[in-house]
Amino acid sequence: MRKLDLLLVALLLGSSLGLVRTAYESRRVFAELDRARVEQRQLDAEYKRLDAERQAQATHARVQRVAREQLKMSTVTPAVTVYVDDTAATPGATR
Repeated sequence: MRKLDLLLVALLLGSSLGLVRTAYESRRVFAELDRARVEQRQLDAEYKRLDAERQAQATHARVQRVAREQLKMSTVTPAVTVYVDDTAATPGATR
């Protein structure tokens, strides 16, 4: 009978330690999940801010202004258009 009692006590202690370990691991994983959710909310807010900034920077009027002022571009007119005659690309042309 004594051996059975010792075996049952050992099993009870092992089971108790397993339960404590499982509870600790569960709390650790839950805390990690909570941190990941906080980080996700921060990243979502930053993405929305950057997307709004991108949309503001990409308006047609701003692109036109930057092209004229910084890149010194002008609108295309027939007076500044150069047409290239590529005779090699026409059918029947020999090389």
